[in-house]
Amino acid sequence: MKDQKKMVNQKEIVNQNQKKVVNFNNKKIKNKNQKKVVNFNNKKVFNSNQKKIINFNQGNMKRMSISTVQKILFDIEKEISKIVVGQKDVVRGLIRAILCDGHVLVEGVPGVAKTLIIRAMASIMGCGMNRVQFTVDLLPTDITGITTYTPNKGFEVIKGPVFANFVLADEINRSPPKTQSALLEAMQEKAVTISKKTYDLPRPFFVMATENPLEISGIYTLPEAQIDRFLFKLLIDYPTTEDEKAILSQNITIHKFEDYKLRSVLSPSLIINLQRRVKKVFTSKAIKDYIVRIVEDTRKKEADYSKYIAYGASPRASIAMYIASKAEALLSGRDYVIPKDVQLVAFPVLRHRIILNYEAEAEKVNSDSVIKSILNKIVAP
Repeated sequence: MKDQKKMVNQKEIVNQNQKKVVNFNNKKIKNKNQKKVVNFNNKKVFNSNQKKIINFNQGNMKRMSISTVQKILFDIEKEISKIVVGQKDVVRGLIRAILCDGHVLVEGVPGVAKTLIIRAMASIMGCGMNRVQFTVDLLPTDITGITTYTPNKGFEVIKGPVFANFVLADEINRSPPKTQSALLEAMQEKAVTISKKTYDLPRPFFVMATENPLEISGIYTLPEAQIDRFLFKLLIDYPTTEDEKAILSQNITIHKFEDYKLRSVLSPSLIINLQRRVKKVFTSKAIKDYIVRIVEDTRKKEADYSKYIAYGASPRASIAMYIASKAEALLSGRDYVIPKDVQLVAFPVLRHRIILNYEAEAEKVNSDSVIKSILNKIVAP
């Protein structure tokens, strides 16, 4: 060692005047005056109180505290509130679905910010977004992509709008089942086939499909087997009086989207790590039994509400409720699931999986009222 410098296999350690730099394969740690910077793969999370910038990659994501995760999720909700007025339950449902690596079907009348919410969500989460307007003449290749021939270039693959982290399928029930299936296959497999070659979709991959409940002609209702592939079905209602007053001065008709200066809180790789973190949330045996009893009760014929149910929920509903309750627990700042988490996610998980009969339609009984009756009947642990 000379002048406090040492080189071993092109890896340097320098220590001088209490300043320390460690360089291993272009990864640095700098420590000066109790200010610490850790940078791996250029992904950072900033904590101003401790003057610390820490990156959470796959390895140290396991050590991320619940409070830190909740702070990140709180920042997402704070940023989206800059441009979206109200609709907090819908925003929370979308965040929950993204953490579960699932997809969402949203039903609401025109003009209640369905498109704006997903556009803002993509910007805040640092992801790319594409929007597809479904129409009766839309083809599957308009979504997935096509192989074309270009003079002087030959054959080349032009990828469709499905190749994005966030995809908005606007009015999905306006296209025939053949086109709907192209998107639903991509949702399930996270890949598409173009001219006999399979291409992986970018990760994370999230689809928000919308339906307009006002239309009754020129639409193609999603088959039950396809609608079951959506993790949640969320309902967007009209805003409250106070929220609508605020919307008058906070909308993208009188302001540009860029004027709101939404800050990117996450990145695609960090979202993937958060999805892994959700899976580590603890679920007790009693909670698992509670989930199974709720789903099983949708199939039984003994209860008063059973006369309204044509078909109950499948085991996919149990799986969805299991992972969604973990995400809800993490959003609430807990590393374990409680019955309240299960009860909150039961509505978006089951409302499109319980198939009601004509008697329910005649008596104006909807899925939410049936779910509420089931939750009141099943005793929570």
